[in-house]
This record gives sequence, structure tokens and C-alpha cells, in this order.
Amino acid sequence: MNTDSQTAIVTGASSGIGFAVTEALLGLGFNVVGNARSDRRLIDAATRLNHSSRFVHVAGDIADPAVADALFETAIARFRSVDVLVNCAGAFVAKPIVDYTEEDLDLLINTNLKGFFYPAQRAARHMTANGGGHIVSITASIAMQPHVRVPSVIPALVKGGINAAVRALALELAARNVRVNAIAPGVIDTPLHEPGAVENYRALAPSGAVGTTQDVVDAVLYLVGSRFVTGVVVPVDGGATAGVW
Repeated sequence: MNTDSQTAIVTGASSGIGFAVTEALLGLGFNVVGNARSDRRLIDAATRLNHSSRFVHVAGDIADPAVADALFETAIARFRSVDVLVNCAGAFVAKPIVDYTEEDLDLLINTNLKGFFYPAQRAARHMTANGGGHIVSITASIAMQPHVRVPSVIPALVKGGINAAVRALALELAARNVRVNAIAPGVIDTPLHEPGAVENYRALAPSGAVGTTQDVVDAVLYLVGSRFVTGVVVPVDGGATAGVW
């Protein structure tokens, strides 16, 4: 994979999967513009990344279209162009449908749906004008295979919609040399879960295993380096989407 002078935007870059993806891309020689809500958390992330001169951060709520604009403006001003967008920012709330609140709905729509749409829209505009690029989004395997033990109709609604949108957008942009793909993780051990709680989720995959951020990073890097792959949603879930067991 030739990454000389390539630039990526990563949302949700201050922790979990987003931080791991950022670290991996920097390790491959990418420039990275990272986003998260909190400037303090991004500064902490930059410290853990050894203040790499190839890492620039833009704080703000990714549900705000002005933040998506700022990410691309910063990347272009600093590094000239954007080759890869990785939408990692996300929220997950699992509860029975009767228990969801208006606040839950707003959170999941704002972070997951708007957080996909606005950066992807800006990426499509920039990449088609620039000769090509790649959009990768982190969704959720539970949107592909619901589980009775994890009632989560709104995440399934939103993430499932993004899975469909990935295929639609891949077709729309294929002739312009812009690839669009997604990774659908199962249970991944990240700060999203309460300490120790992730062990309770082993039964949610037939492998009996819980994933790591590196498992997701490996899938992202495969897609980034695969020029002939577009319009796919790759489950990284220990077999949870393979069927009922």
C-alpha cells in the first residue's frame, strides 16, 4: 500500500476504534485529521500519538455540518487533499423499544446518522473533484443480525440504514473513482463498555470471543488497500451475523 502523502480524516479519533484507526494510519505514513467532541480529549490523544506532526485535530460535534466543513478545510489547507474518510464516531444505546426516550433518539440520529451523512457528503464532493478516494464507515453487525438479548431497534434502524446507504453511495460514486465501504463490528472491547461488562457479551457470538480494536483496524486497512472492493459491509463479529446458533 503506497501511502506517501496520503491524508485521512477520522471521526471519533480520541478513543476506542477511532483512536486505534488513527494510530494505525499514522503508522503507515498517512497524515490524519482527527475529530471528536472534546478538544481536551483530542489533545490527550495527540499526546499518546507522540504529538505527531502528521496529526491535526478539529474538535466539534460531527452532527454539525460546519464541523464536517472544518475537517475538510483543515485537511486541504494543511495537507492539500483528502484520500480517505473513516467515520468512526458513534453511539450505542440498547433497550426495549418502549424504554427509548426522545433524548436517546436524538443522540443516535445525531451521532450515527448525521455523523455519517455530513462527512460523507463533503468527502463525495471533494473526492469526485479530486480524482478519487475512499469512504469507510463503522456501523454495527447487530443491524445485520438482531439478537433477542440485545434489544436495540434504533441502532438497528440507523446503522442498518447506513449499511444500505453504503451500497447505494458506492454505486453512485463508482464511475468517479470513489470507493465506499463499511465495517460492521460485533462486541468490541472499547471504552464504550463499562469495565468488566464486555465479558458478559461473549455469548453474543458463536466463537465465544470478544473483538479488539485491532480486529477492526485490520479490516479497515484491508479495505483501504483494496482498490477493487467497493459497496461491501464487512462483519467483524466472531460469526454473529452468520446465522442463529
